[in-house]
Amino acid sequence: MAHIAWLGKKSPFCGNVTYSLSTTERLRQHGHQVSFIHFDTPATGLGRSWDPNQPVEANQQRSPVASDLCGERTADVALSYLVKSQVYTIPSPGAQRELRESLERLRPDLVHASLTLSPLDFRLPDLCQHLGVPLVATFHPAFDAGLRNITAGTQQLTYQLYAPALARFDRVIVFSELQAEVLARLGVREERLAVIPNGVDPDLWCPPEPTTPSRELVSLRGRLGQRRVFLYMGRLATEKNVEALLRAWRLVRPAGCLLVIVGDGPLRQALQGNSDEQDVLWWGYEANLQQRVALLQAADVFLLPSLVEGLSLALLEAMASGTACVATDAGADGEVLEGGAGIVISTQGVTTQLRTLLPVLRDQPVLTAELGRRARERVLERYTLAGNIEQLEGLYAELVPQGSLAS
Repeated sequence: MAHIAWLGKKSPFCGNVTYSLSTTERLRQHGHQVSFIHFDTPATGLGRSWDPNQPVEANQQRSPVASDLCGERTADVALSYLVKSQVYTIPSPGAQRELRESLERLRPDLVHASLTLSPLDFRLPDLCQHLGVPLVATFHPAFDAGLRNITAGTQQLTYQLYAPALARFDRVIVFSELQAEVLARLGVREERLAVIPNGVDPDLWCPPEPTTPSRELVSLRGRLGQRRVFLYMGRLATEKNVEALLRAWRLVRPAGCLLVIVGDGPLRQALQGNSDEQDVLWWGYEANLQQRVALLQAADVFLLPSLVEGLSLALLEAMASGTACVATDAGADGEVLEGGAGIVISTQGVTTQLRTLLPVLRDQPVLTAELGRRARERVLERYTLAGNIEQLEGLYAELVPQGSLAS
């Protein structure tokens, strides 16, 4: 088994956090040692850094914690930062030294960086080359290869900025062939690109038991009533295009339906305003995992109107839960739903398309049930966490000397 130094995020909640926590937990279950290095506020007397998306009680000072797994030392290492958000991180001046010293102490077999859009990302190739340690990246930024809107153009600049550094990583994990093509055009050699789609646990994210629903689901159904539930779950930010969804909803006002918006972000106040609409429920950020599972199980339709995406974990979770899904063709989401596993719409004219679809989805429960069944089948076929980990271990085996990994 290998000792992996994982550089990623534990907060604030976003897809990168979910990816890092679920992947490292499953790697540990497979017997690998994982030292988790992340941006937090270590107890070094530096005071508290600023995290604009983190509750105060969750951002308490923490010191590096060493533990013992399988008789070997691993660690939870906190790197100091100045600014941390769901999108980017600005490390403290001493963070690079802290990282180098941590890796020298831990002596991992491999470093896996779930890139946090931080200046430290660009230092990693030189650092790992100096230490003689293989370096793997997972590159998360959303994209739309068609450059059909301003947001897509901005994300393309991120790819252009990162491509020269990514070309120096031993392997770069992306979530779709389309994303790999974007990076290959920007100069990252194809042999260094590995397409490993996101995966979810279908035993956790699953349709509800008809006879024994969870306590959270029973309570939620009591709160939502008999209305058909349309659900958005994600950040409330420009690239998610929730404004277009709201415009379509307010134009149609589907009778007997409820739009539930789960999440938080910089646009929440502007989008919500002083609304007291009876058919829109602003749920806010939901930290409880079982409650998020219940929300997806209660939903009849999951809506994702994004202008840019990578491969949405929320979409995969909804599909695994047996919920009918509608998403734009941004990033890899259209690829996930193609062939009848959901409804794919264009990033252009989202409001017009949803205005047509919402009445159909309201009036056709048989259709939404069938879409939900097909969505779960697609996840079981291509997007399970077990399959993701199997491919990841195969990639590690290519880079780590034989004998470090179990056959």
